[in-house]
Amino acid sequence: MTDKDVTNILVVGIGGQGVMTAAEILAQTAIVQGFDVKKTEVAGMAQRGGVVSSHVRFGPKVLSPKIVTGTADILVGFEAAEAMRWSDHLRPEGVAMVNTLRLEPPVVSLGLYDYPEDPIGAMREAGVNVYAFDAGAIALELGDLRLVNTVMLGAIADHLPFPAEVLEEQIVARFRARKPKLVTANEQAFARGRAAARAAGRAEAATA
Repeated sequence: MTDKDVTNILVVGIGGQGVMTAAEILAQTAIVQGFDVKKTEVAGMAQRGGVVSSHVRFGPKVLSPKIVTGTADILVGFEAAEAMRWSDHLRPEGVAMVNTLRLEPPVVSLGLYDYPEDPIGAMREAGVNVYAFDAGAIALELGDLRLVNTVMLGAIADHLPFPAEVLEEQIVARFRARKPKLVTANEQAFARGRAAARAAGRAEAATA
């Protein structure tokens, strides 16, 4: 067994966007698929709009929960500048799935840092394989901004080492028992995210 047998997914964003929930669902899905799973997260000031990150690793055997620089297979960016900030963690063939939403964290509001002018453009200039789309707009079309979480999970569904339907079932199962009215909305959000990522991938290939 080598590190190539381990899938590394880095989920980043701003507190309140569902970053940690997305990571938890990914980890749970990997467990259901029989993988060894390790997960860690940093959520300082998460309840006040601070930055949040979670590392999810799974494979036959995982020794450490931390994804080191240059080894992530997938970067899930719930916010554009946060995706850019973590993009050095992607391996050269990795994929950055990025919500185009721009949210200023407290460090920007306090004047400690400047928000980058074009974070997605900067990632592309650096050679990052970026799939970018407006997940917030999709969620709002479906009636609830909180669906961004499921939209982003749907977006990475075609890049995982297990069927997309397994991940979708884990998401839906969370609502089926406690909030059955939200099952259909989450199914739609998952499908819309998956379709948006495919469209973004085609657009990226056309301009390469």
